[in-house]
Amino acid sequence: MGYVLRGPLLEGALVRLEPLGHRHAADLAVAAEERRETYAYTWVPRADEVGGYVDAQLARAATGRLAPYAQVSVATGRAVGATAYWEPRCRRSEERLDAVEVGFTWLGASAQGTGINAESKLLLFRHAFETWHVSRVDLKTDARNTRSRAAIQTTGAHFEGILRNWSRSWAPGENDRLRDSAIFSVTAEEWPECRRRLEERVAGFVNRRG
Repeated sequence: MGYVLRGPLLEGALVRLEPLGHRHAADLAVAAEERRETYAYTWVPRADEVGGYVDAQLARAATGRLAPYAQVSVATGRAVGATAYWEPRCRRSEERLDAVEVGFTWLGASAQGTGINAESKLLLFRHAFETWHVSRVDLKTDARNTRSRAAIQTTGAHFEGILRNWSRSWAPGENDRLRDSAIFSVTAEEWPECRRRLEERVAGFVNRRG
């Protein structure tokens, strides 16, 4: 099977990243129906699709290529979205993880702009760089998704370019189409500055809440 991704529990001040399970389905069904126009080019299941969505993510996890999470609000204890590590790449040794992607990310509308996304990225990046010692973390989104691209850039990730007809489109009504993907990355050399920026952003949200 090669390298198997195993995502541990990751805890912050605003968000707790719990390995995804069916116990999160009821909360995710509520979050998924909040102002669906905010999802734009990101596919988010409808409430009645969440059970199948969790099954699909767990099936991907069983291949060792995905480590899915529920994003749980510390303030409410409710799951408000999802994210994942995926596409592990081992270039030098099957035992050593060199790169990983952070993706499959969505948040219910009420959790957007609260600092949960910023802290989720901080937790995921920190574990990848400081525990797994990867050389890079990738992020990608539909090239047309200006909102997602702007959010990714606030993490300190660098835009690398557009890969044309790169992956399946998740936009409504485009099930049979391929999309252009905007690719971003953070390298190990860039991580200290990226970490500083993310910690400052998260601290601002925490102070506002307090």
